[in-house]
Amino acid sequence: MAVIANTYLTFSAVGNREDLVDTIYNISPTDTPFQSMIGKVKATAVLHEWQPDALAAPAANAQLEGDDIDTFSAVAPPSRAQNRCQISYRNVIVSGTQDAVSKAGRKQEIVYQLMKRGKELRRDMEFILTQNQAPAVGNASTPRQLRPLCGWYATNALRGAGGANGTPTAAAVDGTQRALTESMVKEAIQSAWTQGGDPDYLMCGPFNKTVISGFAGNSTRMQDTSDKKLVSAIDVYVSDFGTHKVVANKFSRDRDLHVLTSELWAIAYLRPIQSVDLAKTGDAEKGLVLAEYTLEARNEAGSAIVADLATS
Repeated sequence: MAVIANTYLTFSAVGNREDLVDTIYNISPTDTPFQSMIGKVKATAVLHEWQPDALAAPAANAQLEGDDIDTFSAVAPPSRAQNRCQISYRNVIVSGTQDAVSKAGRKQEIVYQLMKRGKELRRDMEFILTQNQAPAVGNASTPRQLRPLCGWYATNALRGAGGANGTPTAAAVDGTQRALTESMVKEAIQSAWTQGGDPDYLMCGPFNKTVISGFAGNSTRMQDTSDKKLVSAIDVYVSDFGTHKVVANKFSRDRDLHVLTSELWAIAYLRPIQSVDLAKTGDAEKGLVLAEYTLEARNEAGSAIVADLATS
């Protein structure tokens, strides 16, 4: 077979229209499990403060009939916890020409780009809140940095050899990594529950989610032959101390398993996520998506961490 001479082919044609699908496909993950499970509150200052408290330990308590009390127990005031608000933003600049030309998949470039920046900002926030950055007071040349989830555990922390808890001025120290076991998870849940927490979430990275799905527990796995499905995942873990939803987080550290009482954590917004138009100084549109926020650890003793886990 051969092409007859002078056949007009697409290779030399001029004027053929492009075949560009009028849709943009973006599969980057945008789910933010930690932000979704915890509360939202308002901050009114750069330094956000709150008051954790606890009841006196239970004790034998038998008193005389008709007793005239002349000695009173000392009053223990609540403690005072604090975290600094951190500013995070994503910016964009788009030329007037790019906004004017005909485009596939979007009408206004600046609107589309700001929408993307908003999603990117939420991903940044999830990453920051669940990582292990060092808190920073900040100054004119250094940004303020909040104390993240990994840095708050002080009461119930199961760490590898050499690991140490974070402080108001320092990140947690990573220890020697070791494999996650079901006994570690049970110990962490029990520790948080004993302190008064009611853990409702187990949050971990993708690798250790698969490890949890391999726990034997005290049950037999079943296969539904009518649907031809074999369920090999554990999305809800039931312990002696309650029912706990198992959540994989793409942005948290895979070496950490968080046993969370979700009502004891909240994001405090000094400025909620917002789009800001910047001053026009030329033939371009400028904008940013911004948030100023911190993490409120209402009482860290109600949660626990199993840290320094193997990730492969």
